[in-house]
Parts: sequence; C-alpha cells; structure tokens
Amino acid sequence: MSSAANRSILRWIHLVFVIPIVGYIYQPPAEVQQYAGGVRLIFFPVLMLSGYWMYAGVVFAVIGVALWLGLFQLYGFGAALIGQVVLFIARKIWLMVRARGVKQVAS
Repeated sequence: MSSAANRSILRWIHLVFVIPIVGYIYQPPAEVQQYAGGVRLIFFPVLMLSGYWMYAGVVFAVIGVALWLGLFQLYGFGAALIGQVVLFIARKIWLMVRARGVKQVAS
C-alpha cells in the first residue's frame, strides 16, 4: 500500500472515531454515563493510535496507546497524561541522539 493511501485511511479512521467523542462531550451528563466505557477504552485509544501513527509511525503509536491504557487502568488519568508527556520527551531525546550519531559518522 502506498504511503498516500495509508495516510488517507488513517485520516478517515481518525475522523470517524472522533464522532462518538464529540457526542460524549456535548450530550447532557445524565445520558453520557452509558457511553463512558466505550469512549475511554475503544474510541479514544483508536483515535490516539491513528493520530500517533500519522505523527511518528506505527511503533510509536503502539507504544503510546499501550502506555496510555496501562497507566490509565492502573493509576488514572493524571498518570496516563504524564506518561504521554514523558514518552514525547523520550522520543525527542532519542531523535536528537540519533541525529548526533549520524552527524558524527558523516564528518
């Protein structure tokens, strides 16, 4: 599959899976409780997976979603959010170290 087709599929997945989240946000609180589990454990992780996949590739996407789900289940939202920040910082450090290694080999 070409990269353009892959991006198009990921974009459509991203757009379709955001619809239930918008409904979750804008519905009256009394009606939302029955959808909370599905949004938290299905729609948001798929949305996160497709977004991370478009941003940084499949490996980063799988690691990010697994980290989110694990920390959310074990420790709650705050820990899951901090885990994502740490993951992005670790990715940035890894990219910088890799770029320095390539620069040293080239010179």
